[in-house]
Amino acid sequence: MNQETKITGTPLEDEQVVGTAEAGEEIAPKTPGKRKRLMLFLVVPFLLLAAGGWMWWSGQGKVETDNAQLKQDITSVGAQVGGPIAEVLVKEGQQVRAGQLLFRIDPEPYRVALLSAEAQLAQARLAKSQVVTAAAGTGADISGAQAQLTINERALARQAELLRQGFTTRVRYDEALADVTSARTALSDARSRAANAGAAIAPGGEQPGEAAARAAIAKARLDLARTEVRAPTSGTVANTDRLLAGQQAVPGIGLLSLVASSDAWVEANFKEKDLARMAPGQRAHIEIDAYPGLELTGRVASIGAGTGSEFAILPAQNANGNWVKVTQRVPVRIRFDGKPAKPMIAGLSATVTVDVE
Repeated sequence: MNQETKITGTPLEDEQVVGTAEAGEEIAPKTPGKRKRLMLFLVVPFLLLAAGGWMWWSGQGKVETDNAQLKQDITSVGAQVGGPIAEVLVKEGQQVRAGQLLFRIDPEPYRVALLSAEAQLAQARLAKSQVVTAAAGTGADISGAQAQLTINERALARQAELLRQGFTTRVRYDEALADVTSARTALSDARSRAANAGAAIAPGGEQPGEAAARAAIAKARLDLARTEVRAPTSGTVANTDRLLAGQQAVPGIGLLSLVASSDAWVEANFKEKDLARMAPGQRAHIEIDAYPGLELTGRVASIGAGTGSEFAILPAQNANGNWVKVTQRVPVRIRFDGKPAKPMIAGLSATVTVDVE
C-alpha cells in the first residue's frame, strides 16, 4: 500500500528539498554540482551556436585560402659556352647588380679560336688578290691574241691576192689560212679565261672566303666575351651548389639563380567556386606564416587562365570513365600595397583573405 509522507526537517533542510515519496524511500537533496552541470548543458551549446553564427556572419563577403605562397622572379643563370670555371666572383646570398661579373670560364681555347679565324681572313684576302691579278692578266692575253689575229688575217689577204695573180703557191696560202684559224682559237681561249677569272670575283668586292672568315672572327669574339658570365638582372644570388672553380660548365645548364627581391607577390590558389565573386582590383589581406602578427594588404592583380592541373607536366586524364569530381583550384596573383616591412622570401606559406563585396 502506497502512502504519501511529508518530510519536514530543519529550516535548512526545508530549503534544500520538499517533496513526496513512496513509503520506505529516501529523497536525495539537490547539490550545487548538479546545478553547475545543468548550466553547462545549457550554456555550452548556446555558446557554440553563437560562435558558429558569428563566424558565418563575419565570413560573408570574404573568401579565404591558406593554399598560398610567396613568389618572386627567379632567373637561372648558366654558361653559353663550355669549359672549366676559372674564377668565381660571387657567393650565396650576395646582392648583385645587372651586368655585374658573376664567374669566368677559362678563355684560352677561345683566344686560340679567334687567332685561327683571323688567319683564315688573311688567307682569304690573299686568295682574293690572286684572283684579281689573274683577271687583270687575262685582259692582256686578249689584247695580244687580238693583235696576232689581225696580223695573220693581213698575211692571209696578201697570200690570197698573190695566189690570184699566180705569184705564190697554194701551200703558202693554206699556211696563212691555218695561222688565222689558230689566232682565232687563241683569242677565244683568252676571252674564256677572262670570263672565268671575272666570275671568280664577287660582285660586291668581298670574296665568299673573306665573308666566311669575318663570320668566324665574329663568332670567336662572341664566344670569348661569353667566357665572362654577367648578371642579366639585379637580385640575390642563390643555388650556388654547382658553382665551383674547376667545375665543367655545360651550355644551357644553370649554375646559379638570381632572385629578384625587389618584386614579390602572392600566388593564392582559390577554389573554383570562389571565383564567381572575385575580380581584379579587390582588396586582400595577407598573413605570412613566417611573420606572425605582420599585417599586409594587397590587391587582386589577375586571375589565372587555367587550373593548376591544366598546367601540370602530366595533366589528369579520364579515359576509362571512372571519374571522381574534385574541386579544382585556380591561381590568383595578389600584389602588395607598398613594400613589405619584412624581407620577402620565395616559397613562404601565406593565408589570403579577399574582400569580394
